[in-house]
Amino acid sequence: MAPTRVPSHHRRRSANSLEGQRGTLRTSKATLHGDIGIRDRLHHFTWASYNLTMATGGIALILARTPHRFDGLTVLGDIVFLLDIVLFLGICIAISTRFILFPKAFMASLRHPTESLFFPTFWISLANVLNNVQEYGVPKCGPWLVVTLRVLFWVYIACTFLLAVGQYFFLFTGKPLTIQDFTPAWILPVFPVMLSGTVAAIIGPSQPPEHALPILFAGATFQGLGISISTYMFSTYLGRLMAHGLPRPDTRPGMFIAVGPPAFTGLTFLGISNSLANIYPSYTTVSGVNHPEIIADIFRIVALSAAIFLWATAFWFFSIALVSVLHGVFTQGLTFHLVWWAFVFPNVGFTICTINIGQALMSEGILWLSSVMTVLLVIVWLFVGTMHFRAVWKKQILWPGKDEDHDQ
Repeated sequence: MAPTRVPSHHRRRSANSLEGQRGTLRTSKATLHGDIGIRDRLHHFTWASYNLTMATGGIALILARTPHRFDGLTVLGDIVFLLDIVLFLGICIAISTRFILFPKAFMASLRHPTESLFFPTFWISLANVLNNVQEYGVPKCGPWLVVTLRVLFWVYIACTFLLAVGQYFFLFTGKPLTIQDFTPAWILPVFPVMLSGTVAAIIGPSQPPEHALPILFAGATFQGLGISISTYMFSTYLGRLMAHGLPRPDTRPGMFIAVGPPAFTGLTFLGISNSLANIYPSYTTVSGVNHPEIIADIFRIVALSAAIFLWATAFWFFSIALVSVLHGVFTQGLTFHLVWWAFVFPNVGFTICTINIGQALMSEGILWLSSVMTVLLVIVWLFVGTMHFRAVWKKQILWPGKDEDHDQ
């Protein structure tokens, strides 16, 4: 029997199909063996990369605030601050390149149930920049920088409040999340507007009284909003831990995020109380108060009591997170994720809160404790930075299936 002749167009179709399969196999093989280009790796450059500048800016701030100083510490802080600026601009360029190369990635990142939670880290990094401009820039520049910081503060509050409303709206109306999915990262959308209290406490002393007072009141207002929403979230978080146990070991460093709200609120209260002494009673009075000169003293006492109360809460969350991470290390080991930077930034607030309490109580023991915490935090920052670089080199991040956008 003569062989059946296959029409030419079927042969071409089969050849194209075979070539497509070979192309797919080549792509899969290339991915498995690590042979993908920078363009493809940039596709996975997520918002969580701002965790790096969040932590670096925090280290610069803590170096400016640490009580026991030595020659060259301010210069070292200047260097870290400049490094933070360079890293921040570099991340902005990299993530912008991602969105230019992949136009659909921008909206997808804001709707993604995991990656979108890290969009606030961009705004938290900006808060660090404002704080460090006050600490390192204002003493060396003219009054124009004080005015600039004042304008930027109000712009920052407006943007971050809209973020807190808008992002939670997206979370409420998007894909339903279960309690088992809960992580402290759910607090992040309200974190930037909460940090306006910290910014107000830091820039307040350099502002004229007529401008400082509304800045401090606005900071206290939105600090209250942040700690209130965080407290509501904490009840869900603790319920999730009781019902479902600890999260996966590689995500447990994120448990340190819970340290941030009480710690930053405590340092904000004490920072605001320092500034009020420059405002009352010379600048203004309060309706119904016959002796406005006592306002600053009363607020100082209340702020110190609240800060100590909140410090204990932060310490408890810190202890739970530390024990959980150590348990994960010794039982299963940890793989690097960008959430490792939570080892640093929330504990910056915890350390500065300790510094402020020590100064308020005039306790040399507490101040030395805060100095030890500062040294340990710098060591952790260097360690996590080394592991971050190693993870990029080893293809543990910026790689398909390894980042916060892995289920896109």
